[in-house]
Amino acid sequence: MIARRAGDITSVEIVGQANDVSEVYFEVRLPTDVDGLLTELLRLDVVRDVQAVETLQHVYGKRVIIMGGGAQVGQVAIGAISEADRHNIRGEHISVDTIPLVGERPLAEAVRAVTRLPRARVLVLAGALMGGEIEQAVRDVRQQGLLVISLNMAGSVPDAADLVVSDPVQAGVMAVMAIADTARFNVARLTRRVF
Repeated sequence: MIARRAGDITSVEIVGQANDVSEVYFEVRLPTDVDGLLTELLRLDVVRDVQAVETLQHVYGKRVIIMGGGAQVGQVAIGAISEADRHNIRGEHISVDTIPLVGERPLAEAVRAVTRLPRARVLVLAGALMGGEIEQAVRDVRQQGLLVISLNMAGSVPDAADLVVSDPVQAGVMAVMAIADTARFNVARLTRRVF
């Protein structure tokens, strides 16, 4: 039904399941009105209810993902949340997610998983020592188009990142500025990558 209406499904997620009933969330771009599609979907035997809601892109917007050691993650988050607030007041929708993690394998797995997160636009690695498998994970996600900012730390991850920032608060600010449409900051135009 969505294809017949030239709809483009941009996201699908099962958001709840109870009593043999699943709640499925679709984000769909439609060139036509949504009401006709909702009416058609309600006619299906397997559909019990349909509602049109704002997309998560509209509500939460672009995502900044911060991971690494707890203290550094918190400091990066201070900068990112403060800067996101400035841009969100101007009409942006930027959200900030954090996950304190330690260990080479858990961090490498988490880095690679960021590209599967909806709306994730930039990853900030906040820690004192990261390298090895984490470095390779950073190189992998950068090839997929994810912007990666690293704190200036021991290990090889700073060599693999797009941008290296010594101050954690400033790293959070720069992460938001790099993805905000209301900012004039462009990582590609920088003449150096370590700050």
